[in-house]
Amino acid sequence: QLQLVESGGGLVQPGGSLRLSCTASGFTLDYRPVGWFRQAPGKEREGVACISRTPGYRPVAASVKGRFTISKDVRKNTVYLHMNSLKPEDTGNYYCAADWDEYAADCTLQDDKGRYLYWGQGIQVTVSS
Repeated sequence: QLQLVESGGGLVQPGGSLRLSCTASGFTLDYRPVGWFRQAPGKEREGVACISRTPGYRPVAASVKGRFTISKDVRKNTVYLHMNSLKPEDTGNYYCAADWDEYAADCTLQDDKGRYLYWGQGIQVTVSS
């Protein structure tokens, strides 16, 4: 069964940090582009960060630039979202998604292009004092 599972969410105070994990089963993330998305209540889903097989190509959204980074551990078949200096507006449900094209050279922060075929169930991140 092809599956993505997120973990690491929870409640954190403003200014704090969290690391989200996205672990795949049934397929590998060695070369496959992976993106992180989030959705806050009453808002549309937005792309946060993505990673591809192209070295150094890891775009992040302007709203999180300088605070969030994305990385991958191929031994663990896991992609991470490192979130620092968290703000209340970072609160939302966070999803990871994997591209249908295992060998695509780039990745995208847009989820309306039909590229992200595999999605996790989402995990809640709440930033509040």
